[in-house]
Amino acid sequence: MKKIRLLTPGPTPVPERLSLRMARPIVHHRSPEFEAVFARVREGLAWLYQTKQDVLVFAASGTGAMEASLVNFLRKGDTAVVVDGGKFGERWGKLAKAYGVNAVTLKCEWGHPVEPVAVEKALRENPQAKGVYVQANESSTGVYHPIRELAQVTARTGAVLVVDAISALGAMTLPMDDWGIDVLLSAGHKALGLPPGIAFLAASEKAWKLNESADLPRFYFDVKRERESQRKNQTAWTPAIALVEGLDESLAMFREEGLENVFARHERMARAARAGMQALGLTLYSRSPSPAMTTVLAPDGVDSEKLVKHLFKQYGIKLVGGQDAAKGKIFRIAHLGYFDDFDMLVVIGAIERGLHDLGAKVQLGAGLAAAQQSFAGGR
Repeated sequence: MKKIRLLTPGPTPVPERLSLRMARPIVHHRSPEFEAVFARVREGLAWLYQTKQDVLVFAASGTGAMEASLVNFLRKGDTAVVVDGGKFGERWGKLAKAYGVNAVTLKCEWGHPVEPVAVEKALRENPQAKGVYVQANESSTGVYHPIRELAQVTARTGAVLVVDAISALGAMTLPMDDWGIDVLLSAGHKALGLPPGIAFLAASEKAWKLNESADLPRFYFDVKRERESQRKNQTAWTPAIALVEGLDESLAMFREEGLENVFARHERMARAARAGMQALGLTLYSRSPSPAMTTVLAPDGVDSEKLVKHLFKQYGIKLVGGQDAAKGKIFRIAHLGYFDDFDMLVVIGAIERGLHDLGAKVQLGAGLAAAQQSFAGGR
């Protein structure tokens, strides 16, 4: 018997409580029953976002919210500064190109965060820029970009700060209003523990001002239309009803645990994972590690792709490897969402075994001992 354990940066494990909620008989989306649920969801998302703004809900993947954050706030021919530090930063550039937006790309070495001074310089050299597009957590590298500092930079300009928090929201604090984030987008299949198919977006007054003159084509992802509908606890189009029900339950679980406790739990998982990997003599890949995931360089002589496949085939542990230039070199452990201390200990033990199976020189038990010490010392 082999139990499957999912430790990817999306999708993430779905708690049984959410599965049971989503298995209930479906309600009609134009009904008082749905409106009551959606009202709670809207309030809960604003609480999670730490904002007074409307948090809009879309039946879409996270990339749908990324697209919405571009087409609703820019005009054709506008300039946007794009932070490209991995596969998802690269996606900003592709979206900009698709819609005729001039992207000023700030390339970061993979594994490194963007420097706020580089963004400041790009805005100074391109004063016409309308936005800065960046990830909070670059999932392909496990890098956390300095969002608070970037917001301080854009606040002094006419550009809005657009943050992809798809794999960050719910794993780390991103207080939208306090930090001055202008557009914050996310999705449900990460820290919130939902199946894929639901995404969120909130915009500041500064961003809504840009929306008034935005002329890029949009229909389904029209945030103005959605805001009008969702303020009535409806959606413009048919929503993902079961996912909205699951989201209501997920937000209830977050409230029960407490937001600061949720963030502290993710930090605790991250510290233990890093301690365990370093105790095995491995090197962390990210220079600015995210609480959502731990990215590790495979030891000499071990192809990370083979390790990832072996861990799943032999032990049921599903991790992910690297992409593009990092393929075969790194593996990524996502401790994102519905995880506790003992889930992490199981995973670290499996990685020890997997490395040993593939001939790496590791001391069995060293990673587990370090993780246990980390957990014990963090209480």
